[in-house]
Amino acid sequence: MKKIKKILIANRGEIAVRIIQAAKELGILTVCIYSKVDRLALHVLRADEAFLLENNGIEPYLDVEQILKISSIANVDAIHPGYGFLSENFEFAKRVVECGFLFIGPTHQAIEMMGDKLRAKDTAINANVPVIPGFEIKNGLDATEIKTAKKLGFPLLIKARAGGGGKGMRIVHSEEELHQQITLAVREAKEAFGNGAVFIEKFIIKPRHIEIQILADNYGNAVHLFERECSIQRRHQKVIEEAPSAVLNAELRKEMGNAAIRLVKACHYSNAGTLEFVIDKDKNFYFLEMNTRLQVEHPVTEFITGLDLVKQQIRIAEGESLGLSQNDIKINGHAIELRVYAEDPKNSFLPDVGKLRDYSAPKGIGVRVDDGYENDMEIPVEYDPLLAKLIVHGKTRHEAISRMKRAISEYEIDGVKNTLEFGNWVMSDQDFCSGNYNTGFISTKIDQFVNEESDKTYSMIAGIATYEFVEKFKTAKINNKPILQSKWRERSK
Repeated sequence: MKKIKKILIANRGEIAVRIIQAAKELGILTVCIYSKVDRLALHVLRADEAFLLENNGIEPYLDVEQILKISSIANVDAIHPGYGFLSENFEFAKRVVECGFLFIGPTHQAIEMMGDKLRAKDTAINANVPVIPGFEIKNGLDATEIKTAKKLGFPLLIKARAGGGGKGMRIVHSEEELHQQITLAVREAKEAFGNGAVFIEKFIIKPRHIEIQILADNYGNAVHLFERECSIQRRHQKVIEEAPSAVLNAELRKEMGNAAIRLVKACHYSNAGTLEFVIDKDKNFYFLEMNTRLQVEHPVTEFITGLDLVKQQIRIAEGESLGLSQNDIKINGHAIELRVYAEDPKNSFLPDVGKLRDYSAPKGIGVRVDDGYENDMEIPVEYDPLLAKLIVHGKTRHEAISRMKRAISEYEIDGVKNTLEFGNWVMSDQDFCSGNYNTGFISTKIDQFVNEESDKTYSMIAGIATYEFVEKFKTAKINNKPILQSKWRERSK
């Protein structure tokens, strides 16, 4: 067992800040890396040491050899990849270990196995975990594959074999669309991941997106930390998450948790990870994929379990056993997370850039903000538009929703468009409040949000204009005599 004294964080933004916080509480020194764009970023200011990444013709945060060189210069013991960038790159994980550092995450073998969606599906089948029926497209679409696709039944979903984030993912509603959509999916997958392999699955209509958080050590021990509901999505990327899910009962929760543990043990997994599932209208669940890293939405799980997942990751990497049994972990209350993006929800969630002229995060009981920015900082166009994560916790789901609305009302952001207003609207939506929603929530309701907010804006402007007109009319004069000479005072005497 090796005690970690110094960690290099191979990431940026709010997750780098989050890892720095956990490391400091454990008495571990932190080293951060930064691109020229990020020279004044919050993670640079918070770390004990900071090293500039030179731009050598590739994205600096993806420069494996440069990161490893800095790790050697800084004399670190371990590297934490955060999420995104190199976090699920098995070759990076392998190189980290080869260079004598601890990798705070799973083994490179587990990352490689579960990062390939088809291998992950095969592993799930062997572990008796339900998967969505489908098949791989290897050499174009031949007559046999068209026949198989028709047998599955439309609509179908095309997915990239490598990567995630909705890249290379397309819905096909008819046989006529197949060739065109596969061509587009292959092209997009190649551009995003350097791998154009795709496969086809039966598309589950109106699914719920449920994920199970797990922890596993190097000694074969594994536990699940219950579920997160992630069905509020735009472009297959999450905007709002909550834990626990309103759709799961105790029996289904146990069944999904046990399935997750079987799969984790089947791939000899260690450290933190997340298994993603979809649930259909009849509450049948199907394995989608595994994220072999920390998730953006991990704080909601931390709120309901009381566990610090980053600290758990570090301890497991040091060689500690979990020290937890499944019976030790209980659900405490309800938590909701809103991803505060620098995006315009009224304009297809397009990213916005600019300077934070006024930035003030909410506080109070049950409110947590994980952010990577402060007042007067620039929001760069080069990176993900995530400003912060607003997380709330309450004794009940109703209290958590009310707390989220309060926190949003106290959150001040000026300088860039953002998702706060949209988040507040979701918290008031009848379907969301009842727990009756699915992954089509945003696509089917966004026009309603845009129209409602436009009406509010029009009413506010009209109200201001009317007030200003009346105030001016009160003091207006003709021939030095007031136009408005009300007698209400005299009449009331």
